[in-house]
Amino acid sequence: MTTITTSVPIQFSSTTTSTLSLLEKCKSMPVLHQIHASVIKTGLTSHTFLMSKLISICTNSRSPSDMNYALSIFNSIEEPNFFIFFTLIRAFADTPNSLQSILLYSKMLTTLEEFHGLEFSIPSVLKACGRSCAFEEGRQVHGQIMKTEFQYDPFVSNSMLRMYFDLKDIRSARRLFDTMPHRDVYSWNSMVAGYLKAGEIGLASEIFREMPERDLVSWNSMIDGLVKHGKCELAREIFEMMKHKNVVSWTCMISGYMLNHRPKEALDLFRKMLSSGIEPDPAAIVSVLSAIADLGFVEEGKWIHSFVCRSKFLSIESGVIGSALIDMYSKCGYIDNARDIFKSISHRRNIGDWNSMLSGLAIHGLGKEALEILHDMERMEIEPDDITFLAVLRASSHGGLVQEGQMCFKTMCEKYKAVPKIQHYGCMIDLYGRAGHLEDALKILQEMPFEPDVLAWKAILSSCLKHGKIEQGRFAALRAIELAPKDSSSYILLSNIYAKTGRWEDVAKIRSLMKERGVKKVPGCSSILIKGEIHEFLVGEEIDSDVVKKLEEMVFRLNSEGYRPDLNQVLVDEEKDKESLLSFHSEKMALAFGLINVSKGAPVHIVKNLRVCSDCHSFFKLVSKVYNRQIILRDQNRFHHFNDGSCSCNDYW
Repeated sequence: MTTITTSVPIQFSSTTTSTLSLLEKCKSMPVLHQIHASVIKTGLTSHTFLMSKLISICTNSRSPSDMNYALSIFNSIEEPNFFIFFTLIRAFADTPNSLQSILLYSKMLTTLEEFHGLEFSIPSVLKACGRSCAFEEGRQVHGQIMKTEFQYDPFVSNSMLRMYFDLKDIRSARRLFDTMPHRDVYSWNSMVAGYLKAGEIGLASEIFREMPERDLVSWNSMIDGLVKHGKCELAREIFEMMKHKNVVSWTCMISGYMLNHRPKEALDLFRKMLSSGIEPDPAAIVSVLSAIADLGFVEEGKWIHSFVCRSKFLSIESGVIGSALIDMYSKCGYIDNARDIFKSISHRRNIGDWNSMLSGLAIHGLGKEALEILHDMERMEIEPDDITFLAVLRASSHGGLVQEGQMCFKTMCEKYKAVPKIQHYGCMIDLYGRAGHLEDALKILQEMPFEPDVLAWKAILSSCLKHGKIEQGRFAALRAIELAPKDSSSYILLSNIYAKTGRWEDVAKIRSLMKERGVKKVPGCSSILIKGEIHEFLVGEEIDSDVVKKLEEMVFRLNSEGYRPDLNQVLVDEEKDKESLLSFHSEKMALAFGLINVSKGAPVHIVKNLRVCSDCHSFFKLVSKVYNRQIILRDQNRFHHFNDGSCSCNDYW
């Protein structure tokens, strides 16, 4: 591709020179407005180069207001040159208003007498056609290109490829590719990326195999595209085929595992990355911290934290690493560590840091502290966003702070003029439902400007189960099942309602319905980390004899303290089977294993995939007292810190 050259030096007056000097130092739009006013007063608006500099600075941020200001300057220029057109066409192509780029290109063709430098604008207008779904305009630009020497420019040809893929016209993209006079590695990469974006995995693989040469971009694009379509095994095969991997290769694969909810593989691959001598980038660190947060075990997270602190290239203060650390410590049960990180970086005023801290407080049920953080944001004039309010509403719900939650919702709508999303209404339904205010919850459900989703109906259903509202619960369950017929939790909650009232025939009908529809109950699974190894306990699997003996011992000791199993938690009609089934809930097995293997004085950390039942909750409270052990349990919804016979949730969960 050619470059813009100037053969004759440009002579400027002293006024023009001083104005250009001011523009070089300009760092903000208010200052630029002042300079522009001075240009108008001094009659320099006819100075094309000066005006082009004004426009160029306006387009740096790509913000709508700045782009509109640039357009107003452009409209005041009597004879704009190709460079001014090019600057605006390129800038608008990268904005939501990319259609403006096409309009400017059309105006340029009808305004300019000579088209020197036209090739610089063509890739941008092609991008704009793709982004704006301007199919006919894109075809017209393609036709124009084919009448010129630009068709031999690889940069222009590759831009046409990307446009057709953006327009989802795969056939035209393939025809263009097959007829391209010069195909470089970028052309092949564009085809692979385009097919992957369109979900055409087979065609992408075919092009990838046919490539005469592959660079790192080729390999990394293929891996990234495959993991985004859930093809982790195929992506890993290609990853292992690579003779030379860079940090992007490793990060693509690690992030891909996280995208597909496979945190163990992500963590294992990160370890291999370090052992191969590759220095991780911030994206890899954030992905592996997310993996650790999902698993819920802090030892690896602490090591990553110290690794970041020792690194010359990574910093808690930069990017999103600080937010990721807050999230990791919170989800691993170490809320104090999360607070320490937050205090050290909150001066950055990064909304992501504040939201991570608020979300962490929410899952620990620390509603009052979350409200204090929100007040701190208001005092520091940090404007909360929708994620902020979502976290505070969840914290209020888990803490039983009904009035505070109402006030938060009101503040969001009235003070900040934020439009609540369905998730915010869902939090309000949950807030009222947990507190037993079922009428208020139903009022929100009926009056919100959205059709209730499955989560809203399940919140009503859980409230009905907790507070014994049978008929309302049945109705909510049927609506939830209608919206998500393969989600087993709604069937189970409805079964629980029937079982609580002894309606065993209805329980049997629900089981038959699940079997008929092929809906399988998600088995309870609890995990515990011992000496760097994760041990999982799944309901229905064979149990180690030492764990069975320990469980029997625990039940015997707890019975002497007044423990009586809550048999309502078991959906069978035979009393003799209920107690046996309760004893082997996955979290109890994990706890027994923890008491055997975790040294005395150290807390026992357990992660469960489902909500803890009331019997196991009572069981854990008594174990913490009888065995004098601190137990930290993370279930599907929140954390429970058991100590000396009580739980941090105050039995409100």
